[in-house]
Amino acid sequence: QVQLVESGGGLVQSGDSLRLSCAVSGDIDSIFAVGWFRQAPGKIREFVAAHHWLGNSLYYADSVKGRAVISRDRVKKTVDLQMDRLTPEDTAVYYCADVTTHSDPRLIYSYDHWGQGTQVTVSS
Repeated sequence: QVQLVESGGGLVQSGDSLRLSCAVSGDIDSIFAVGWFRQAPGKIREFVAAHHWLGNSLYYADSVKGRAVISRDRVKKTVDLQMDRLTPEDTAVYYCADVTTHSDPRLIYSYDHWGQGTQVTVSS
């Protein structure tokens, strides 16, 4: 079993940057990829970014491409998401999750374990 814990959320202003961190523990050897998703009130959970755990393949949603960077540190066992030029449309609960099979990390049903989420609120 893999456990994931998010941190770094908060209240920021439009145009600010934020760095979210996902701490991974448990059966690390089973992880194929770690991804970030977000869910705004009244909306479905959507893919944001993902990083292969052992390899260097990265994936980004079009909505954050160019202003988000996902990074992985296998020593610290963390996967961070740096987001710049935030807008109110980025307001959501952000979740990290892991993929333990060789599945497409852009697809929500590829994911096996989820963190509890961290709230990001961007004021205008």
